[in-house]
Amino acid sequence: MATSFRTFLSFHHRTLFIPLTSAAFVASSNIPSSLAIHCTRKLYCYTPRNISLTSIRCCVQSAPRTIEPQYKVASHPNVVQILEERGLIESITSENLRSACSDPSSGPLRVYCGFDPTAESLHLGNLLGLIVLSWFQRCGHEPVALIGGATGRIGDPSGKSQERPDLDVNTLEKNVKGIVDTITQILSQNKNLNSNVIPSGGSFVILNNYDWWKEVKLLDFLKQVGRFARVGAMISKESVKKRLESEQGMSYTEFTYQLLQGYDFLYLFQNEGVSVQIGGSDQWGNITAGTELIRKILQVEGAYGLTFPLLLKSDGTKFGKSEDGAIWLSPSMLSPYKFYQYFFSVPDADVVRFLKILTFLNMEEINELASEMTRPGYTPNTTQQRLAEEVTRFVHGEDGLNEALKATEALRPGSETKLDWKTIEGIANDIPSCSLAYNQVVNLSLIDLSVSTGLLESKSAARRLLKQGGLYLNNNRVDNESKKIEAEDIVDGKVLLISAGKKNKVVVRIS
Repeated sequence: MATSFRTFLSFHHRTLFIPLTSAAFVASSNIPSSLAIHCTRKLYCYTPRNISLTSIRCCVQSAPRTIEPQYKVASHPNVVQILEERGLIESITSENLRSACSDPSSGPLRVYCGFDPTAESLHLGNLLGLIVLSWFQRCGHEPVALIGGATGRIGDPSGKSQERPDLDVNTLEKNVKGIVDTITQILSQNKNLNSNVIPSGGSFVILNNYDWWKEVKLLDFLKQVGRFARVGAMISKESVKKRLESEQGMSYTEFTYQLLQGYDFLYLFQNEGVSVQIGGSDQWGNITAGTELIRKILQVEGAYGLTFPLLLKSDGTKFGKSEDGAIWLSPSMLSPYKFYQYFFSVPDADVVRFLKILTFLNMEEINELASEMTRPGYTPNTTQQRLAEEVTRFVHGEDGLNEALKATEALRPGSETKLDWKTIEGIANDIPSCSLAYNQVVNLSLIDLSVSTGLLESKSAARRLLKQGGLYLNNNRVDNESKKIEAEDIVDGKVLLISAGKKNKVVVRIS
């Protein structure tokens, strides 16, 4: 019987409590001791209850561990039915998942989604995974977010035309921390749980697969796990076939990725009571690799996979990229204001579908918003505004949404909202900015300043825009071609905001 230690970090209302460590014992007649847990695992756990930090010791017999329900569910909604109605299901591995997720006698399911730490923040492409986890959470189940501290060192070939670049250990650790912070922020805000769930509902767990992979020996893995993997089936996976047919080809390292992810599911099923894995449609091959390993090695049923469609626009192009790159979920990499603006600019052809898959609004309200768009007198972008508000609230919380709304209103050309230095600085990283000395700005004409800052290409273009009523200083329209910058124009003595039309702006910092 092998021994492992778990370190629990408890989050409550964004407060991180000190960790506690408890011993756990895991054994199995099907998995050799070298593949059982031999490490200290970091397990990040959030629960809205008051937490007593006490050491817990438990012993698990050789039979696969089962999770006793931590709370009783009277009659929670069928999450599969909800996801299907909203267009959030591409495929499921078994129809039995429908009954399993609403069976009050079996208790809540534990469902996981993996996130490889390829960057310091998750991006919009990861958002659907968090949305689906949150739907399970709201229906009384327990979400598990798995950080790929180990698999991130390999790189998932799914949907990639070439091998991912290697990341050094320091970068990986930094990325892991950033992703843990983002997931904790988002899932801990997800408190609109189903009223039928008794108060202990709403918890979530964050795990790092490096905590068990770092002790696995290659020969043991090949002998006990690799022999159950059929090469023909591995080659037939869509992600593998595409790469093998490409000029780039595929390395053996990438080829083994599906087996590593498959073993993650096996490990979580046996040791953490996780019975459902979710992922994008490009993860189908990796997910079924896991359900097959569980069936063959443990010789049991009850492991399920569910995939959701990739986030695409109506024209088939990927949704989640801007001219400046990825749409990040971390406010340190993309401000709530910029995040809000991205959703505010969604085309009419996509906005209703995105309301269904990216928000938790009920279908009746979404259908009503769709109907309003077809009625005479509809104000353009009203539905987009609701989409932007709901998604920004989910990702950045109420405070982040308020920040975005305040900046949006304050930075609207012609707005009567009084500008302040903090509001302008809050969006300075999201729009062009420059620094100029005080004596370079005061008494300089606005025409000249708009050209020297790069906002407009030429003085003639600036004059033409001014005559058309499209040149603004600190949100105030300027009609006088001879307007010069005065000391009182400088907001709080620190910044200027010049706008060319509604979208093009530049922040001038006064040094």
